[in-house]
Amino acid sequence: MKPAVITQQDREFIKMACDIASENIDRGGGPFGAVIVKDGEVIATGSHTVTLDNDPTAHAEVNAIRRACAMNHNFKLDECVVYCSCEPCPMCLSALCWAGVKRIFYANTKIDAANIDFDDNFIYKEIERPQEMRHIPCIHVDHPHAIDHFNKWASKTE
Repeated sequence: MKPAVITQQDREFIKMACDIASENIDRGGGPFGAVIVKDGEVIATGSHTVTLDNDPTAHAEVNAIRRACAMNHNFKLDECVVYCSCEPCPMCLSALCWAGVKRIFYANTKIDAANIDFDDNFIYKEIERPQEMRHIPCIHVDHPHAIDHFNKWASKTE
């Protein structure tokens, strides 16, 4: 894979994400910001509002995804580029993958985040563990009706 070309516009959107993060700290939120861009235009921004909203999923990227998808009336963000003030955590990276963005640019790294006590390394380690060795038990319950709603979904034609 050849190195990505980073344009002046990319640098401006990264600065915007970093400015959002800085302004968010002043409002009592966390030091993270995100900008979602399509065809060179900002379609949504987000900041880290976990403590403000009492919502552990209210990361900058997730908040921006929610806004962009609501505005577009679509759960997919095809052809969108995301600019983050920091490398996305595992949850945000997963959400960006599910949303189908085409590229992610970030400023600070996950190591930089860990250095200010936003360390996600335990999650990466937890994902690699066998289920029976995870810190939070994940227990499969076999139930004869469990598959019914999956079959219902699979049989939909629209």
